[in-house]
Amino acid sequence: MSDDSSSRIVASLRRWIASAPPGAQLPSTRSLVVEHSASPVTVQKALRVLVSQGVVESRPGVGTFVRENTSVRANDYSWQTAALGAPVTRLKLPAALQSPSNDVVSLHSGYPDRTLLPEKLVRSAFARAVRSDAIVDRPPTAGLPELQSWFARELASITSPGINPPSSSDVTVIPGSQTGLSTAFRALVGAGRPLLMESPTYWGAILAAAQAGVDVVPVPSGFTGPDPEELRRAFESTGARAFYAQPNFASPTGALWKPELAEKVLKIAEQHGAFIIEDDSAHDFGISAHPSPLAARDDTGRVVYSRALTKSVSPAVRVAAIIARGPARERIIADTSAESMYVSSILQTVALDVVTQPAWRTHLTRLHSQLAARRDLLVTSIEEHVPTGKLEGIPAGGLNLWLRLPDETDLDVVVSECRSAGVIVGAGDDYFPAEPTGKYLRLNFAGRNPGDYPIAAREIGSAVERSRSSTSRL
Repeated sequence: MSDDSSSRIVASLRRWIASAPPGAQLPSTRSLVVEHSASPVTVQKALRVLVSQGVVESRPGVGTFVRENTSVRANDYSWQTAALGAPVTRLKLPAALQSPSNDVVSLHSGYPDRTLLPEKLVRSAFARAVRSDAIVDRPPTAGLPELQSWFARELASITSPGINPPSSSDVTVIPGSQTGLSTAFRALVGAGRPLLMESPTYWGAILAAAQAGVDVVPVPSGFTGPDPEELRRAFESTGARAFYAQPNFASPTGALWKPELAEKVLKIAEQHGAFIIEDDSAHDFGISAHPSPLAARDDTGRVVYSRALTKSVSPAVRVAAIIARGPARERIIADTSAESMYVSSILQTVALDVVTQPAWRTHLTRLHSQLAARRDLLVTSIEEHVPTGKLEGIPAGGLNLWLRLPDETDLDVVVSECRSAGVIVGAGDDYFPAEPTGKYLRLNFAGRNPGDYPIAAREIGSAVERSRSSTSRL
């Protein structure tokens, strides 16, 4: 309610500012409280928004004023063209990073809606953290020992019998899974060397690989995971010594590997003396299945395991971990030290506080139920309103559906028309490290306003049919 009220105040004041002269003083906070029947906190929030937008300026002790229009001299940055040279790679940020307005249906994001987060736990954890020594302490490079132990125990609790579980000293805390991927690719592969990667796969891994300068070799993968024989051939033809994979609730496909496939992939990696860089970022988003990491089947140091808390705890708590053994761990520590030095003590303390509360498990149980309801609603809506589309499968966890559209579909037209209708979707092209093998949409069922999913599906279906009709006339 407070957010809605502040937005209305912002809109009202922008209309007032549009007809006011530069330098005009805005009404006082007290008068705005009365005019809009809002609290002083809500009014102050609206004024801060206007200040951040650059339309007003605050003068402490005096008031808030319409910003003066000043002519700005045009800067010449042309000298940078020669200094920078041509980019080694042209990095394109995907639709998943777009921040749409509140009045649209968002099916593109890679994050769950705020209502699916443990907000009370996070707020309480921050309140305790700022009263602790974490506010001034510098943590060890590898992370707070207590948080290292928690990550190690989590993996140890599902480690297969006969396999030595990881220890806390195998854990390196990192500032988010994206940083972890970049670190792993630099430390374990290196620029100019081949890295096998599922295709399609997480767009962030494609971006991290480009930044690390590794040579990506796509391995075809789908709802059941990669083809072991294709993986074997890729190792043999390239001499690669690393394979990036998401065995549990993969983005974008939702794939969950069966135990037999996991064993085959581990065997193939062993035969070629290669690492498996396992991304388990969707670990907390199981719906009808529990994740079974490859790292829980390995104690040779072959699997380098990454797990993040950012999506399940809060986007503001960018905390993740890499579990690696042997010399690989030393290289990861060295890269982490050079790249980020350490992760904020405050964020580590908050993350540890949240995941060790008894209410955390209760939250996850409720979350899994909510994700199931949202997934099923979007599946039903897609099947009804996009009859020419085909879902690759119904995921047992994760946040997304992977929808294949007819080959004659113009994806750019579909994305554009959906946006015009207030539905934000992302083209599947962002998830292929090489040329796309079909026309896909990745649809997030964990976004806000799930009640609008049937409306969104109807708009997608209409846009697809118009796109196909337009293409057939060419």
